Amino acid sequence: MMSNEDTCRFECLLPLVRDKAFELVVDHPSAWWISPFRGSGGEIRECGIEPRPGGTCYEIGQDGRRRVWGTILSIEQPLYVRLAWQVSARGEPIADPATASRVMISFRDAGEASRLELVHSEFLRHGEEAEDYLGAMASDGGWEKRLARMKQAAAGREFR
Repeated sequence: MMSNEDTCRFECLLPLVRDKAFELVVDHPSAWWISPFRGSGGEIRECGIEPRPGGTCYEIGQDGRRRVWGTILSIEQPLYVRLAWQVSARGEPIADPATASRVMISFRDAGEASRLELVHSEFLRHGEEAEDYLGAMASDGGWEKRLARMKQAAAGREFR
């Protein structure tokens, strides 16, 4: 992981060809998703990404509440997905994607595997909590934890 004052970057190798890696991340988010919302208890009933510009990234909790955690800004299968990260530093939904930070997930060929590159930027959109939030998302409990789940899911039989 690398970071500057407004961006954190991660890379990981997924043991899947690029098309399958993209499919895992975009079409099967429930295989790797961990809720960032406060009070969710971490348990979700359903998680989805609508793979089109303007599509929502959402989760449905055990309590039946639907929470949007992102809006797709641009997407090109199997190369990348770019979204507005609509979760505040306090773990609450951000209604307007224009006021949310940005996440870019890119997929690169690496032989029989894929290199996933994730860049979370524009934390300044989170206001006074930007620096602390960047630190939280750059920590082991932030994107690192989600990427570990992606790697674990990619190693599973159902995605081969």
